[in-house]
Amino acid sequence: MPVRIGELLLKEKRITPEQLEEVLAYQKAHGGKLGLNLVKLGFVKDEDITALLSKQYGVPSINLTQFEIDPGVIKLIPGETCHKYQIIPLSRSGATLTIAMTDPTNVFAMDDIKFMTGYNVEPVVASEGAVVDALDKYYPAAPAKKVDTGASALDMATRAIEEMPTLDDADVEVLAELEEISAEALQRQGEEAPVIKLVNVILMSAIQKGASDIHIEPYEKEYRVRYRIDGILYNIMAPPMKYRDAITSRIKIMSKLDIAEKRLPQDGRIKIRFADNGSAKDIDFRVSCLPTLFGEKIVMRLLDKDKLMLDMTKLGFEQESLTKFEFAIQKPWGMVLVTGPTGSGKTNTLYSSISRINKSDTNIMTAEDPVEFNLPGINQVQVRENIGLNFAAALRSFLRQDPNIILVGEIRDFETAEIAVKAALTGHLVLSTLHTNDAPSTVNRLMNMGIEPFLVASSVNLICAQRLSRRICTNCKEPHPLPPPALVQAGFSPEDAEIVVPMRGAGCDKCNRTGYKGRVGLYEVLEVTDELRELILVGASSLELRRKAIDEGMITLRQSGLRKVKAGMTTVEEVVRETVK
Repeated sequence: MPVRIGELLLKEKRITPEQLEEVLAYQKAHGGKLGLNLVKLGFVKDEDITALLSKQYGVPSINLTQFEIDPGVIKLIPGETCHKYQIIPLSRSGATLTIAMTDPTNVFAMDDIKFMTGYNVEPVVASEGAVVDALDKYYPAAPAKKVDTGASALDMATRAIEEMPTLDDADVEVLAELEEISAEALQRQGEEAPVIKLVNVILMSAIQKGASDIHIEPYEKEYRVRYRIDGILYNIMAPPMKYRDAITSRIKIMSKLDIAEKRLPQDGRIKIRFADNGSAKDIDFRVSCLPTLFGEKIVMRLLDKDKLMLDMTKLGFEQESLTKFEFAIQKPWGMVLVTGPTGSGKTNTLYSSISRINKSDTNIMTAEDPVEFNLPGINQVQVRENIGLNFAAALRSFLRQDPNIILVGEIRDFETAEIAVKAALTGHLVLSTLHTNDAPSTVNRLMNMGIEPFLVASSVNLICAQRLSRRICTNCKEPHPLPPPALVQAGFSPEDAEIVVPMRGAGCDKCNRTGYKGRVGLYEVLEVTDELRELILVGASSLELRRKAIDEGMITLRQSGLRKVKAGMTTVEEVVRETVK
């Protein structure tokens, strides 16, 4: 809510009611800001207003006339934005940007600048006269505009989408599964409902920042938008609570969900097309709506075909692990399992695998929930639990379709596991995923589901556990030596600890000051040898299987990570965060 400076001054007895009436009449006749008119008529001084605001809102004050601003800081915020909100950027320290404001309660301005620059915003109070003088000094080319300090979030979104180079409404269209909605129709909608522009900002900004997921979360007194970038969630913006239902409804309309249903979870999909360097580009968003205590939380997974890495040599496999993996997927029958938590790159590894073995003489069938990417030459089936088409039902049908290779999106229950194992034992190559912590524990997970040890031992050829670790930004990479004891504790041998020099990212514009850009896979590949099969048959624990696999040369997740630290690809902190010794 904008500051009512006249009421504050009257309450503090800095002016009389008669003076307030006089300045209001003067403002009506001549225009201008109330605070400037109070100073012009000599009723108060600039310093009085600044001191009052500082005391009232607990925000430090500053005398702009005695402050020289670095030109590099001035460039962080466009002059048009500074004139609109009557602000001046003062300094930057790390990820915090300090700005001088005439109205420290204007959260829309602070959210807008945070959204635009990516920095945390720290406000200080300056007088209106000093800010106007500073605007004339540092942004002389910017046209003076009437400042609306009560600007709505929708105005902010409209202006933000116009400032982003790829966000012209004519470049954004929502695609139906089989038909396209024209850009002109979307533009007309955008003019009628600015919430559409705000949602477009959220979607397009996520693409530009390289996010993998968008989280839109309602709480009791807060509504926030977060992006997951390189595996880490970052707060991006906080739209006003009153737009919660409008944003949710817009996303539901785009993803063809039931707007009236607010009590049950729903899943959908959005396809958008936008202009990317002059050419049209399509991106899918997988949408999940979940009813929470204070509204529906929406999570959108970005599915960008251009980021799908189908070259197995570039995923991050160590050479010996890659050799084992490729040997296993070239076998005519058996099971290859990829394990890891959600978001660890399992789907990418599986798609890379079937792309490697996709030939004209093979029949490849996949059952997925959902189908994330369309791959040419591969028969992909979307699992639909609500009509009885689950993984088990799809697998039964696959076996009547003369398949060579079967991909099961996930083994979730005994029925699916049983059919997959039987398929692997009857001349089919089966690829699938499970949620386990490491490769050896996958064997016990299958047995806990009810699969007999002799079936597990006979059917499974290889298990690959994986994680994704943030990659150091190549633009700001620099040495970051650590003491040998710390490296030994992380898992390096004493000899390696003496010679290894870890790297880190100093932080630059390309990596948004995080020091990381992109991710690299950590892989633990367990090849099921005859010795391991004997241990599985006698019901060995995952710990015994792990020891035997390491003796046979298995590279663990931690060792895979340390190799990438040694190669300067990631940091010790990332490896320790993602793996255990």
